[in-house]
Amino acid sequence: MYYMSAAFDLPQIEPDGFERADAARNRERILCAARRLFDERGAGCVSMDEIAEAAGVGKGTLFRRFGSRASLAAAVLSERERDLQEAIIRGEPPLGPGAPACERLIAFGEALLDMLDTHSELLLAAETGPARFEHPAYRVHRLHVVLLLAEADPDCDSEMLAETLLAALGAELFIYLRRARGISLARLKEAWREQISRTLVAAEPV
Repeated sequence: MYYMSAAFDLPQIEPDGFERADAARNRERILCAARRLFDERGAGCVSMDEIAEAAGVGKGTLFRRFGSRASLAAAVLSERERDLQEAIIRGEPPLGPGAPACERLIAFGEALLDMLDTHSELLLAAETGPARFEHPAYRVHRLHVVLLLAEADPDCDSEMLAETLLAALGAELFIYLRRARGISLARLKEAWREQISRTLVAAEPV
């Protein structure tokens, strides 16, 4: 049975190591300002200039620290991402170890849909640009799905199927379906369950 071992580290938004006290204070001020502005106005309506001003730091400091608006949005989301990964690695089944692969895939998708329902705009900001596919959080999601697919059906092309399944959980599509089409979260979860069942129709039953 596939499981994530202790050697499978949670992704770090920034590398571990020594951090000067002033740098740590700047980082926390930036994250607090970003969280507040994102909550008040939505991630899509806040500029990096506004975040730097609210945090009391220069724009250069902000970009040196986080690199891009997408990286900053991902950092703001990091606590919830770590909670999700903790549940995947050590939580109760079916999201955590101990359930059949198909059930775990369904639970993983439903957990992401719940996160999207609460933080869709912030997730959309974090997904901007092709670099998101190499972000540590996306790599963890991809590896998790790849390994579960391979466990459920060793003959499938688990890498390509994983990318296709994760595309269905993208923030842009989610926002379109929920807001423009008015599709309920319950219906999206049912569609995810059906997608997994049909993808792995020859594998273990869901």
